[in-house]
Amino acid sequence: MSMSLEEENHRKNVEDKAGMGRRKRAIWERKWRRLDIVKAFSSLFVHFLCLLAPFNFTWPALRVALVVYTVGGLGITVSYHRNLAHRSFKVPKWLEYLFAYCGLLAIQGDPIDWVSTHRYHHQFTDSERDPHSPKEGFWFSHLLWLFDTGYLVEKCGRRTNVEDLKRQWYYKFLQRTVMYHILAFGFLLYYYGGLSFLTWGMGIGVAMEHHVTCCINSLCHVWGSRTWKTNDTSRNVWWLSVFSFGESWHNNHHAFESSARQGLEWWQIDISWYIVRFLEIIGLATDVKLPSESQRRRMALAR
Repeated sequence: MSMSLEEENHRKNVEDKAGMGRRKRAIWERKWRRLDIVKAFSSLFVHFLCLLAPFNFTWPALRVALVVYTVGGLGITVSYHRNLAHRSFKVPKWLEYLFAYCGLLAIQGDPIDWVSTHRYHHQFTDSERDPHSPKEGFWFSHLLWLFDTGYLVEKCGRRTNVEDLKRQWYYKFLQRTVMYHILAFGFLLYYYGGLSFLTWGMGIGVAMEHHVTCCINSLCHVWGSRTWKTNDTSRNVWWLSVFSFGESWHNNHHAFESSARQGLEWWQIDISWYIVRFLEIIGLATDVKLPSESQRRRMALAR
């Protein structure tokens, strides 16, 4: 039996009070694990490439950046988020795996890692156990949480919420070999276009998509409008919808987590949904989930 909103609010209040004594972990006062160092170095390297990009500008490099941004971004939104994390629709395995590989090129982690964290976010949204709540600071929710895997384990436990992915050889393979794929990606960019392709593709393209995704975790929980009575701080940020391929209709998403469509109104741009809808029309996407009218009436805020 699912919890009522009142019961869920009470649970989160109890968790928050119980964790009030937990001292926030300063980034310089805790032990850095090897994975934290790898993640931090990868992020610094991507941003260092961005600094070099203006000195290596070419029009083909700009096009490469846009392609990397789009392919990696849609890999995150269509695959990692809506297909894998929420099972909002189904596609044939060959297409599911192809989309997931596109997400891998966004350099936001392997599918098992990303999906597990996101499922914990929805399970514990804005509570003491949320992996990246802005209640611990805007920059913590935007970026710094990525570099403290020990804190994530302390709050959420091990990655026991992705057994559906762990049972599949492909996702276990990507988890074990993710760094090799990223290195190969960088090598190919450099091989075909030198520093211009590398700095604009792996630098500008990846960094832009990374910060757009981070804005969903941070900005979309502190600024924007609310249409639905969710028991969290999720917001809709209209101007971010194009850049995020529809992910910034975040209050919509928290109201109807399993919906493949997040821009629920005709005027709410949701490029990821357009792709899913196209796949459904041509018969490649099935079991596409959408909120019912009764669900929408129940969740709607009073006007």
